[in-house]
Amino acid sequence: MTEEAGPGGLDDGSPAPTAGAVLRPHAEQEHAGELARLAEHDDRPRPPGWRLSPWAVTTYLLGGELPDGSAISPKYVGPRRLMEVAVATLATDRALLLLGVPGTAKTWVSEHLAAAVSGDSTLLVQGTAGTAEEAIRYGWNYARLLAEGPSERALVESPLMRAMRRGAVARIEELTRMPSDVQDTLITVLSEKTLPVPELNTEVQARRGFTVIATANDRDRGVNELSSALRRRFNTVVLPLPESVEDEVAIVARRVDQIGAGLELPESPAGLEEIRRVVTVFRELRSGATADGRTKLKSPSGTLSTAEAISVITSGLALAAHFGDGVLRAADVAGGIVGAVVQDPVSDRVVWQEYLEAVVRDRPEWRDFYRACREVS
Repeated sequence: MTEEAGPGGLDDGSPAPTAGAVLRPHAEQEHAGELARLAEHDDRPRPPGWRLSPWAVTTYLLGGELPDGSAISPKYVGPRRLMEVAVATLATDRALLLLGVPGTAKTWVSEHLAAAVSGDSTLLVQGTAGTAEEAIRYGWNYARLLAEGPSERALVESPLMRAMRRGAVARIEELTRMPSDVQDTLITVLSEKTLPVPELNTEVQARRGFTVIATANDRDRGVNELSSALRRRFNTVVLPLPESVEDEVAIVARRVDQIGAGLELPESPAGLEEIRRVVTVFRELRSGATADGRTKLKSPSGTLSTAEAISVITSGLALAAHFGDGVLRAADVAGGIVGAVVQDPVSDRVVWQEYLEAVVRDRPEWRDFYRACREVS
């Protein structure tokens, strides 16, 4: 993607797709109207290279009302102070590390922060066990390299290098999935704000506004642990699971509405009771106790995160829409919830059966849910 193309643009000269034409628009596309309204009403100081002030970025994330009465929808439901610390970190020369268990919206927050700060969330490096150093630094067009030797024309910029040249936010997903030697490529970039290119006897210096947001799963500790030198270059913000049932139900309902609208599925309010049940099951199993604290439970091997609850409800809505009457019912979510809980076919199945018989069966208002789960189990 060229700089002229902008977020979502194409290198071949084709116009950037509109938000409604793609399956999942980037945050800056989907919420362009809100970002524009925030910029219009934002009279607070902005750090160099930022599209919005830190106050406006936080309002974009957490939602609020503007002076003209227009509403900004919340993108993250959780402690305000966490988002303020994250935004304040980006306003300094420190990089930001979002840490948490799977499903705590690390990637979601990272994307929306990049969209609000620099208007482009696409400068992304996906960390895997196979991520090479070139993904962080730069690569080469080998046809040109052989024909011309090392040159600017033969250089293939990484998303990080492009972010440095533009003074934008670079995102690194699953940092601890990368090999340790690839991780440490970031040390010079984060400390010196330069990226040496010794083959051309030059370097790329970061423009003001450049920063890095990385995410990591704290269940991956010990896989490729960050070196102490690299960890010192980050300020770490730990994103927790939703504090209350109501918060988690609201998050799931909102995301299912957004996903369902793109897939033309029924709206989720008709199935709010099923959302509450799925969320309750997940919370009880991952905490190892029922909501009233009276019954101790075994926890399955999976994470049972909010993201998985969203997936279960979305799949249930698809079933209701295409094979039912369009209303989300217990039978529509039973298969998805069993699949989410029973990751290990031996130990997790025992955990699930005990939960069904000891908890679900004794709740009169859950009889339809009990029958549906028994059928698919």
